[in-house]
Amino acid sequence: MKNVKVTGYLLAIIAATTYGMNPLFALPLYKAGMDSDSVLFLRYLLAIPILGVMLKARGRSFRLKREEVLPLAGMGLLVAMSSLMLFQSYHYMEAGIASTLLFVYPIMVALMMAGLFKEKVQVLTWACIALALFGIVLLYKGEGGETLSLKGVGMVMLSSLSYAIYIVGVNRSKLKEVATLKLTFYVLLFGVSLFWVRVDFGRSLHVVNEWYTWVNLLGLAVLPTALSFWCTTQAVQYIGSTPTAILGALEPVTAVVFGVTIFGESLTPRIVCGILLIIAAVTIIIAGGSITGYFIRLRKLFPRLPRR
Repeated sequence: MKNVKVTGYLLAIIAATTYGMNPLFALPLYKAGMDSDSVLFLRYLLAIPILGVMLKARGRSFRLKREEVLPLAGMGLLVAMSSLMLFQSYHYMEAGIASTLLFVYPIMVALMMAGLFKEKVQVLTWACIALALFGIVLLYKGEGGETLSLKGVGMVMLSSLSYAIYIVGVNRSKLKEVATLKLTFYVLLFGVSLFWVRVDFGRSLHVVNEWYTWVNLLGLAVLPTALSFWCTTQAVQYIGSTPTAILGALEPVTAVVFGVTIFGESLTPRIVCGILLIIAAVTIIIAGGSITGYFIRLRKLFPRLPRR
């Protein structure tokens, strides 16, 4: 039993840290001249067969019920929009800060559950929301008075909102009964259509044919997508959704570490305080709120896809 718990925690840590690697692979692709749409189209396209193999290996059926097709298409577009907004925000702000701001989506889920489904919002939840907002203010205005790009912040908030709607939508519809692996496969399959349209059905697809660009594209498909998903679902089975979700705080931490050490992004005391306040607020909500069940469904894949 003890070994199972240890394995579960290790898998949750791997899931969170691999999802935090999104900027590690995306930023070199941008530097090489690729645009967000091309990067995400190829990320989804490469990840789909990997998840298909995983689905087949588990003996799952690819079959869908007629009433599941339209909701899955809608969820796929939501996840794709979340991915698009996050990856485009990297052009306007540091990736570590963008990943931290994205992490407020559990708060959005809490507010949606209160507004749409009349779930009671505890005083602690309101306190955490205030804490997170204060953290965002600290990140928004830098030490020298400079501010973050309003466009970039707006994109991250849209990314977070899209993913929050996805989480609520999946868990408040018939899709809740669809196996998680199968759900993710079709979310990616429908989601890739958005990028296929945005690259003008392939005519505007821009690929830099260097070996390192394909290494980065494969890295995006394998680590923050397929591996992160698999580790998340396994961790939930071993230790439950709440500890797995709490360890998800390592996602923005990983992104910040890579941003600072590899890409030379700034890290001031003000930024550190803002990041810690946001992570603390979200972690308290996940640990103590009634919404933790909504993070079982692929929390790690996207902003995500993806994550849960």
